[in-house]
Amino acid sequence: MTIDGRKNDHIDICLSERVRVSKDHWDEVHLVHQAIPSCDLEDIDLAVDFLGKELSAPLIISAMTGGSDQAQEYNRILARAAEEFGIGLGVGSQRAGLEKASLEGSYSVIKEFNVPLVLGNLGAPQFSDSRGKGISRYSLEDVARALQMINGDAICLHLNYLQEVVQPEGETHICGFLDNLGDLTKEVKVVAKETGAGISRKAALSLKEAGVAAIDVGGASGTSFSAVESYRDSGGSGRAKRIGTTYWDWGIPTPVSLKLANVGLPLIATGGLRNGQDVVKAISLGADIGGMAWPLLSAASKGFAELKREISFIIEEIRIGLFLTGCRSAADIVRPESVITGHTGEYLEFLSRY
Repeated sequence: MTIDGRKNDHIDICLSERVRVSKDHWDEVHLVHQAIPSCDLEDIDLAVDFLGKELSAPLIISAMTGGSDQAQEYNRILARAAEEFGIGLGVGSQRAGLEKASLEGSYSVIKEFNVPLVLGNLGAPQFSDSRGKGISRYSLEDVARALQMINGDAICLHLNYLQEVVQPEGETHICGFLDNLGDLTKEVKVVAKETGAGISRKAALSLKEAGVAAIDVGGASGTSFSAVESYRDSGGSGRAKRIGTTYWDWGIPTPVSLKLANVGLPLIATGGLRNGQDVVKAISLGADIGGMAWPLLSAASKGFAELKREISFIIEEIRIGLFLTGCRSAADIVRPESVITGHTGEYLEFLSRY
């Protein structure tokens, strides 16, 4: 299948099928109410500085798409919203744009808008030592081209190996990645990004040592790309459907991953955030900003007005959550208090012993 066909498949499946993991771990994170707030609701300051860029709210539209005509229209709508609300925007994997010049426009369309923080996106396999296996390794010049394509402020390197092992076209090369990553971070600002299976403490420490500027934990709680790939197996051998179903719920819950990955680097919380209260929960667990993909893709599929309405509600919910937990700002050194219960709490408690 062509790259643009695969990109359209991902969009269509996410919008039409049930692809979330079975358990929503955010339901087991509970914010502690403060009966006496610290300031008036309208005085809550939502502005945050992330990677040297000021956002009007601690929110980023997470990497979703690019590489097809359909994706181009979504990126245009999403970028317009990011400009209007002063929030961040990440694009989907730019491999399609690098390898097929005709698809560059599906990413560069976002340059029509003044977005305060733009994150590019390339895959870890392209930075492994895999040339002998028929896979081209990207150079610093390729990274520079990806960033120029979107006027990007940093490049995300996505660690989507769960998806890769299920995908028929998957690339599972990792040897040499950390060494090559260390070389890259000396030249450009890199965000290490998981895509639904979470970042462990061990991985976070390795990424920090390699010099990444931030970590996007991309934990299990929202869209499962193992599930997405299982749906793409229609008419195939049945392998992706079988493996994708087996590993549907694989991964570290996002709330747990936020605690594990807190190794002194800026953190983006993605993985199942549904509303502004979930963003505040993520901040309470160590995140600097929260990222959303599916809720905003769903809204964007109904047009810009619906997307604008959804983001307005999310930002209002963030303000209210900070107010009710006694915070004065999204960047407050005193974070909201929260309690993790149930399976998610047990998971975290067990891991904290080691």
